[in-house]
Amino acid sequence: MIAGVIAVVLLLAIAAYACAGGTDYGAGFWDLTAGGAERGKRPRWLIDHAMAPVWEVNNVWLIFVLVIMWTGFPVLFQQVFTAMWLPLALAAVGTVLRGAGFALRKPARRLAGRRLYGAIFAVASLLTPFFLGAAAGGVASGRVTAGTTASADAWSNPTSVLFGLLAVATTALLGAVFLAADARRFDAPDLDGYFRRRALGALAVVAVLAVITLAVTHQDAPYVWRGLTHGVGLFFVVVAALATLLTAWLLIRPSGAWSRIAAVGVVASAVIAWGMAQRPYLVPTSLTVADGAGAHTSLRWLGLVTLVAVVLVLPAVALLYWLDTRGELEGLTDADLRRGGAVDEG
Repeated sequence: MIAGVIAVVLLLAIAAYACAGGTDYGAGFWDLTAGGAERGKRPRWLIDHAMAPVWEVNNVWLIFVLVIMWTGFPVLFQQVFTAMWLPLALAAVGTVLRGAGFALRKPARRLAGRRLYGAIFAVASLLTPFFLGAAAGGVASGRVTAGTTASADAWSNPTSVLFGLLAVATTALLGAVFLAADARRFDAPDLDGYFRRRALGALAVVAVLAVITLAVTHQDAPYVWRGLTHGVGLFFVVVAALATLLTAWLLIRPSGAWSRIAAVGVVASAVIAWGMAQRPYLVPTSLTVADGAGAHTSLRWLGLVTLVAVVLVLPAVALLYWLDTRGELEGLTDADLRRGGAVDEG
């Protein structure tokens, strides 16, 4: 019973990271595709201002996922990190490099340095979600078993490639939707239209890739395909489809926070549909939740720690997001600092 509860918590944590971290990766995607220095100046300006207050906190969800996997399901952790060490290592390096690139590109004094750090941030924002999605596809297709050794087939198969492409497309969708809403907050109507058009394009790509992925899993990951077309998995697939239509409708016109909620619904529902489709397996047909769970005592303590984290951390993160959407976390400008100094002198 408790193993099943922890498995649900793990799935929800993955969904949270896909949405929160995915938004940051998506901003990097649009930074990469914004064009040259002059053409991409205003989109990159918005990306810098929108991401700055919250980009670090979104990785809290990734740490949460790793802790739950390691403590609650050590067998799953061992199998995944043995078979997928290369894509996961590349994703980890990408996470570090994109953070360093984003942090260093603004204070860099030389133009060449800003371009280098910006390129690192943007390229890593594209590759990291792809490798994470490819690893998830290897799990979904049942290729991560106890006897699986590290090999390209574990993460370069059809399901893995499509999961990776879907991960990139969904991050692009989330990034564009959130940036469009931020453009209205920063009183930049030109960027509102700019990012809403890109959000609609990304949404169309997500829909097409989702249909292709569903067709491919019929042969390459039959257990997951059956789960996605029956029962609870099908329910969340339908929810994701309805959220996709709602997101498209909201993006046609300026819609504020509702477009963000709808886009998050698309991604979260898709992740939960995948998790429900695998029940009762952590790795389809080879490792069940019960077989992969750690010791009962460890699970009880993990459940307690998770409850404490929800009580203490979740409200703080929610407050941070709320303050950010209200524009309360904007950094001080030179004018603000000069005005503050004048007040002090007075």
